[in-house]
Amino acid sequence: MLESLITSKTRLKLLIKFFVSASNQAHLRGLADEFQESTNAIRKELNQLSEAGYLEKSADKNKILYRANTKNSLFKPIQKLIHTYLGIDEIVDNILEKVGDIQEVSLVGDYAAGIDSGKIDVLILGENINQAYLLLLADKVGKKLGKQVTLFFKRATEEQRYIILYTHNSTI
Repeated sequence: MLESLITSKTRLKLLIKFFVSASNQAHLRGLADEFQESTNAIRKELNQLSEAGYLEKSADKNKILYRANTKNSLFKPIQKLIHTYLGIDEIVDNILEKVGDIQEVSLVGDYAAGIDSGKIDVLILGENINQAYLLLLADKVGKKLGKQVTLFFKRATEEQRYIILYTHNSTI
């Protein structure tokens, strides 16, 4: 879907990386390693996105860190587009609509790090949650999106990166 609109695979990976969460940041070499692409291809796209005002740069010792420019007027629409592309909005809406007393829904794993691996990991915390129904729902949503959706109902014991999508009183 989005691949036909944004034909550069590298640019799409960068948009996912930086717009899935405003807190994501990275430097050139780290991105090249993560995406397994040449630094030249990544540098070209980073420069174009920076010049257009979608990314901002900051110096950190001898590295330049990139992150989404949250002050850009298109930040929220691009973030919404990325969330829709990844299926995050649909997952959260379906969870909240039909299941128990949800306190928090968070994105964990690869997508929380901005990596489009095709595997969406979602942490759901709350009370009296109908886990069987949610697992069935995750399977249906996964098939519809062409991605693997895995649900967790307890925080991992090891430190894990996560993006809160919903808390009891507000959707993020």
